Amino acid sequence: MEVGSLPVELWRVILAYLPLPDLGRCCQVCRAWRELVISLDNTRWRQLCLRCPECRHPNWPSQPHLEPPSWREALKQHAMATRTWTQNGPELQSSACLLFFRRRKDRRVWHVGPGLEFETLRGALGAVGPYDRVVLHPGVYEEQAEVVLKMPVELVGLGRLGEVALLVCMEQQCPTARLCNLVFMPPWFSTVVYKTSWGHVQLDNCNFEGAQLQIRGPGTCQARFCSFSRGSSAHLVGVVLSLFDSCDFSGSDTASVTVEGPPVSERNWACKHLAALARTFPSCGMSGSFNCPPFAGSNAGRKQLGANDKKEPVSLEDFQRRQELDRDPVAQMLAASTLGCILRRCLLREGKGGVHLSNYGQARLEGNILRGLNYAVRCIQNSTIVMLRNEVCECRASGVFLRLSAQGLIAENNIHSNGEAGLDIRKGAYPIIVCNKIHSGLRSGVVVLGNGKGSIRSNQIFNNKEAGVYILFSGNPVVSGNHIFQGQAAGIAINENGRGMISENVIKENQWGGVDIRRGGDPILRNNYICYGYSDGVVVGERGRGLIEGNHVYCNKGCGVWVMSSSLPQLLGNYVTHNCMYGLAVFCRKDPENMDAREGNWAGEGQENLNEEGELFAWESDLDSEDERHSARRSISVALVESNCINYNGAVGLYVKSSEPLNVFANLVNGNRGTGVAVLQSSQLTRLVTNCILENARGGVTVEKDCRVELRGNGIYKNCGHGVTFTGNGQIVENDVVGNRGYGIQVSGSVDIKVLRNRVQPAQGCGIAVLGPVKGVVHDNLLFQGHPGNKKMLLHMDPGNDSCVLRNNSVLRHNNSCTSAPPWVLENPPPRPLASSPSGLASSQYPSRLGISMTTRISATVESGCHNGSMFCSIL
Repeated sequence: MEVGSLPVELWRVILAYLPLPDLGRCCQVCRAWRELVISLDNTRWRQLCLRCPECRHPNWPSQPHLEPPSWREALKQHAMATRTWTQNGPELQSSACLLFFRRRKDRRVWHVGPGLEFETLRGALGAVGPYDRVVLHPGVYEEQAEVVLKMPVELVGLGRLGEVALLVCMEQQCPTARLCNLVFMPPWFSTVVYKTSWGHVQLDNCNFEGAQLQIRGPGTCQARFCSFSRGSSAHLVGVVLSLFDSCDFSGSDTASVTVEGPPVSERNWACKHLAALARTFPSCGMSGSFNCPPFAGSNAGRKQLGANDKKEPVSLEDFQRRQELDRDPVAQMLAASTLGCILRRCLLREGKGGVHLSNYGQARLEGNILRGLNYAVRCIQNSTIVMLRNEVCECRASGVFLRLSAQGLIAENNIHSNGEAGLDIRKGAYPIIVCNKIHSGLRSGVVVLGNGKGSIRSNQIFNNKEAGVYILFSGNPVVSGNHIFQGQAAGIAINENGRGMISENVIKENQWGGVDIRRGGDPILRNNYICYGYSDGVVVGERGRGLIEGNHVYCNKGCGVWVMSSSLPQLLGNYVTHNCMYGLAVFCRKDPENMDAREGNWAGEGQENLNEEGELFAWESDLDSEDERHSARRSISVALVESNCINYNGAVGLYVKSSEPLNVFANLVNGNRGTGVAVLQSSQLTRLVTNCILENARGGVTVEKDCRVELRGNGIYKNCGHGVTFTGNGQIVENDVVGNRGYGIQVSGSVDIKVLRNRVQPAQGCGIAVLGPVKGVVHDNLLFQGHPGNKKMLLHMDPGNDSCVLRNNSVLRHNNSCTSAPPWVLENPPPRPLASSPSGLASSQYPSRLGISMTTRISATVESGCHNGSMFCSIL
């Protein structure tokens, strides 16, 4: 019969009445018939799939509202799965292969129920042969003692799920078994309803109510479309491989799935089969056999049939994630080698715990949803977890918790809206956390403490109520390449002796400091972009330490860098630009009394203990000694600010109000709206050496009363106020103070000071002015009057001051009568640092390290031709 004899639409109506066997025969007629049958995917195939009592919606339980790519393919996969429990089953006794297969083909079907062949399950199991099928008719079957399965058998409930209930405790002592469409409830004498220690069991479309499934290695399990409710759980000990696919876990009293013990060395016959099934579900982002899987509930990765099937394009974000994972051999190794218990497309909800691993256990979670639990995943005691593309949300404590040398790969998960940290890493745990979204938590995004380690990279961490990443109690992770933004507290907080390598992150739009370091925090903060924050860019609070190098800190509404004087950071080669307040501020005051409120009580999170398990964390035992912690870092006793660009900030470039010594070397302080450097309080020595202080809106350097400052080898150019205003004690030695609008150097008050070997050229005003009862010496300075209209004395000291000694100072004045004079040049020594940094240069255009160029020549041409003649100063 030709297909073309009737319209295609009419053929579809006719074929829609055929049962499943007849549809299969029609597919084998010819290609045209096959295409017609396949085109019934959304009609007849959908009906057959949903009406099958042994089959649930293909996207159950996590996303049953979504259509699968192919209903026919879903029904095919289910039909194939019903036979896989015998796919590679071994022969029970020595016999020929033909006899073995004939026996399986001729297996009998036994019926159990009132008025049938057997009225009890125990009676039927005593009569069955290998691979027979036992059909239980609707009813409740209760056994008063443990039932032992000694023969491979298939137990199937007849009718809808829930019409056949078993109150039994079954122990499997045979190579394989299948249970389908059954409800398991615990008998009076045990909560364990099914257990095996060496065979393979397949569970399809079963419900466990208040009961426990127990698998011990080398036993294996494959559970599909099963429900574990009312405190039910699965307990796996020493499993080599078990698979839970599309299962629903709810209302657990402990963990929904517990995995403990290392995989045993022995294997059963089903391991090879289960490993092949595990490979059919694609993993995340790996090259070769590891491709990006869909989100929970999807059927991508299976062979898709039908004219309406489409390939989804790979987005740029997915491609970048793949690149990130492809370049990490450790992540690839973990993704390829970690098996144990595999959960995929499962829903774990509304209970105490999701998955608990201990004592070298292994588990793999792919495409699951873990929601509304006390915790989603707890991995301890050298266990290994691989989590790929799961959703972890609304947990009352931390979402994922790792401690006691646990490890694993946590990649491309959506972790959000949890009551504690999204990820909590403690006590030597070392996971790889990559390409996740960690957001909207009621506390921090990631917490690393108690000697926790790990690699945290290429994640999006945003909108958490506390710090995006919080490191304390000797936590020491690598945090790199993350996008940490829009947090309601700090972007990254390092506290209570926390450490860590923090590099190449984008940290922006956080309510508090982009990076906050306090109370012994000692990280390496390198090459990050810290920007657009609603407070300070980097905060180094009380007793903070750390190497802060090569960062771009810009466009923050507070200070670029805020440092407390009791801290000892090293700031090297950073770009601190376009911040609304000070570029770098060093304050003497301690943390204010309400600092705990500002920090969001982070210490409380660090001290969290799990009272339900009676755990108490003794943090003192986890802390390294100070010698060990700093053995790899050059030890410093004075805070260091070196080779930074501090440009175009809204107030003073470098603001110092400190009670501790400070070294400020080789920085560029340029274009700030206040004074370049202001030292307002410094009971200890502040050293300003070889800095370039250029074109600031007020003075170049201001030193207030009672401060101790050494100003040596700096270039102070073209500032809008005085070059140097000094009312403190100290030295001003070998500086170039050129082109400033006010005085070159103004010294005043009852101070003791040395002004030695400076070269001064004011645009207006005095070169060096000594005002008031100043003590000290002013000698060997070179002063030159740069502008012809400047009539002020180049060297001025108040009359009556006999405490200050002026000696060997060279003063070059205007003299219009002279006809020639040699130029005045800064070439021996060369000019002190002068940066060639255009005022419009954006912060993103700066190189990774500060480069200060040296001018080769600053000269004044003499127009009149004589040494004392009229001169015009040209700064090149």
